[in-house]
Amino acid sequence: MNSSTLRRTLTTAAAGTAALILAGAGAASAHVGVTPDKTSANSYALLTFAIPHGCEESATTKVAISLPAELNDAQPTVNPNWTAEKVTEQLAEPKKLADGSSITKRTSQIVYTAKTPLAHELRDTLVLSVKLPDAAGTTLNFPTLQTCESGQTDWSEIAKDGQDPHSLKAPAPSITITEAAASDGNGATAAAATHTEQAASVTDSGADARSWAGLGAGVAGLVLGGLALLRSGARRKAADSTK
Repeated sequence: MNSSTLRRTLTTAAAGTAALILAGAGAASAHVGVTPDKTSANSYALLTFAIPHGCEESATTKVAISLPAELNDAQPTVNPNWTAEKVTEQLAEPKKLADGSSITKRTSQIVYTAKTPLAHELRDTLVLSVKLPDAAGTTLNFPTLQTCESGQTDWSEIAKDGQDPHSLKAPAPSITITEAAASDGNGATAAAATHTEQAASVTDSGADARSWAGLGAGVAGLVLGGLALLRSGARRKAADSTK
């Protein structure tokens, strides 16, 4: 293969893969999703909800995040662009907690209201602090109602067993609880366990974005390697011509 043919091949491959990356990244960021900083059973976690776009190009005015029954409360992180409100519900019967006490009501929803409507082409993130239940293997779903200046999108579809959440039109953001992280002799959480639990449990666009980023890095390496090969061939030709 001569240098011009190799150059065309590399350019075509890079362009094709770049298009694939962009298409995949677009699909991954199309819905409201959640990314946890940890998923260990019985741990405290920060859940970051991404609001990537409005409703049919209409600006977002309100985001209501419903908490699963497994959670009793959530603490909203201050976002200067939004006001946050807790909505409580009365329980049908008292719920006993691990410490032996009981509660008769819980936080059922966190409602964020935009101080200025979030334009369709802009994105923002909303963060909740929660205490995860001691229930490894359990999937927690957070149905989210996105209200816009015109219309609403109800992100509340829940995947059935074996169904890919990304195949749903409006999937509810969700995370899966993992086993409590192992600790070393000093009580420090093992980094490998933390990395594994996050990679295995994230069901939103964050995991997809990392996968596409890795693929993009691989393509970049391929292109750079090809260019280095072309330069090497050119140097050999120049050396031969001087003999």
